[in-house]
Amino acid sequence: MVKEDLYQVLNVNKDASKEEIKKAYKKLARKYHPDVNPGNKKAEDQFKKISTAYAVLSDPKKRAQYDQYGAVFGEGQTPPRGGSGVPFDFEGFDFSNAGGSSFGDIFSDLFGAFRGGPGKRGHTESEEATMPERGQDILYPINISFMDAIRGISPEIHIDRNIACATCAGSGFAPGASAKECTVCKGTGQINRSRGYMKFSSLCSACGGRGTVRPPCSACGGRGMVRKSESIRVTIPPGVESGSKVRVAGKGNGGIAGAPDGDLFLMVNVASHPVFQREGDNIRLHVPVTISEAALGTKIEVPTVDGSANMRIPPGTQSGQVFRLREKGVPSLRGRSRGDQLVEVKIVIPPIRDERSKEILRELEKLNPVNPREELLRYRQ
Repeated sequence: MVKEDLYQVLNVNKDASKEEIKKAYKKLARKYHPDVNPGNKKAEDQFKKISTAYAVLSDPKKRAQYDQYGAVFGEGQTPPRGGSGVPFDFEGFDFSNAGGSSFGDIFSDLFGAFRGGPGKRGHTESEEATMPERGQDILYPINISFMDAIRGISPEIHIDRNIACATCAGSGFAPGASAKECTVCKGTGQINRSRGYMKFSSLCSACGGRGTVRPPCSACGGRGMVRKSESIRVTIPPGVESGSKVRVAGKGNGGIAGAPDGDLFLMVNVASHPVFQREGDNIRLHVPVTISEAALGTKIEVPTVDGSANMRIPPGTQSGQVFRLREKGVPSLRGRSRGDQLVEVKIVIPPIRDERSKEILRELEKLNPVNPREELLRYRQ
């Protein structure tokens, strides 16, 4: 008899939906499946319990009987009036024949990776080479200077990539070789196994479920690919920054069985600059000025990424004030626009070495009395 509450076995509520029951079963099946716990009798027993619970609760008719009578009845059996009956017997259930049932779907999802199931097909290297598959992308780190990132650059780089084997045309098979019956599965493509009362079928790993094998190509060892060193001239557009990816189409690893080649992605790292700092598409520059230049105003020459430019400092300029030079920044990757250069002024106080200079500063303070901390003092406690 079923001694445990099947809902408790799956750790679900009695009003759980079919999807919730399926999700709970998959989670527990991953944990207790015999393939994951080889030789663990306790895990095997628990797996039988959760499989029994799922077999009942996933079937609307069986679940209704269980909810009403606490048991499930086989064909020809009727529930006794007392409310108890013959429980569902899960012993001897053959999982290998459950392909069209919910069990078949779940085992395919759960353990396809373990058994080379439909999700992976479990091919050997030579068998996989016959399946068209786009080539893998290649990531190539490249270091460039700050000014190269602003102006753009077209360097020549050297990469190693896989290309289709010319001998076997990328198939991985020896040219002209015929297929032979797999000696492991005797041509069935399936390997049958038993685990306690349960039976499982899995794809043959030797032939990938095909039932036949072919000798591998001697030139590429059955991989369908050979390694090639290549020099490529690439174009890095103006405006890239650190972390940018520049795509070079079709220069990744070769595709399998005629599939397209992958792409090459340049991972750009931009070096810092001694005076320029990038802020998006803008460039910030800190420019020192004297007290008299800031107080009286002047015209100064400042560097930009395009060369020197003249800029006016108005009278009364304060330290930290920012001025904008239009379109002297970074070319935008998103269009034809260009950022600005932000010039931040920093007032430099010269060293005072003589009494005459001190007197002049004291006289200046008397003529222009001001308390720069007046606003702060409003907030004193």
